[in-house]
Amino acid sequence: MNTFIAEMLGTMTLIVLGNGVVANVLLTKSKGQHGGWVVITAGWAMAAMSGLFVSYSLGGPGSLNPARIIAGFFVPKADYIDGIMAMGGQFVGAFVGAVLVWLVYLPHWAETRDPDLKLAVFSTGPAITHPLANLLSEILATFMLIFVAGAIFSTRIGIGDHPSLGAMAIAGLVWGVGLSLGGPTGYATNPARDLGPRIAHFLLPIAGKGPSDWGYSWVPVVGPTVGAVLAMLFRQAVGLY
Repeated sequence: MNTFIAEMLGTMTLIVLGNGVVANVLLTKSKGQHGGWVVITAGWAMAAMSGLFVSYSLGGPGSLNPARIIAGFFVPKADYIDGIMAMGGQFVGAFVGAVLVWLVYLPHWAETRDPDLKLAVFSTGPAITHPLANLLSEILATFMLIFVAGAIFSTRIGIGDHPSLGAMAIAGLVWGVGLSLGGPTGYATNPARDLGPRIAHFLLPIAGKGPSDWGYSWVPVVGPTVGAVLAMLFRQAVGLY
């Protein structure tokens, strides 16, 4: 249960600050409107760091990502029960975080005319709709995220003994992935980050909202999961622990 709570609150923090910066940049009459991609990616970097701190402080694994948990099942002696508890917390936390963002920006939904911008606050979408290319983008972006994260916490670097340093390093990694690889799809790299808020978008009484684009929703779930598993297998193949 401790893992569930830690990952739920950590992922909630991730979404409140991550989706929050998207809302700040995209929604009409927000003070951050038109802030641009650099602001969004920087905000997500800080969101990742903050979420990790919350999970770590509560005794959690600091994953915040079901794809990372699933990839971890391929590691010998993986704790499946703990992993399932963590994933449950992540999806719940992502949903709750999205609801909180909706409440914070409550007056701005009616002011924003474009329903696609409202959906973008909650979930990712392709810049150019091409399912296979979009899937490949998510696979590769997540592969780099999980592979480099393995290097950051490897025994040779030794940062794993200092979670605070690890969280800051991951923030830099998330920022780098967003700046470099986020253009095609908005770099979900995390099934909970996309699916939980997408469900919230579907259920919430958001003024003037459009459809939740369920036809695309499989890409930010399947892509990150495949990318994370491939990265974990590659890490084992090259001896990156």
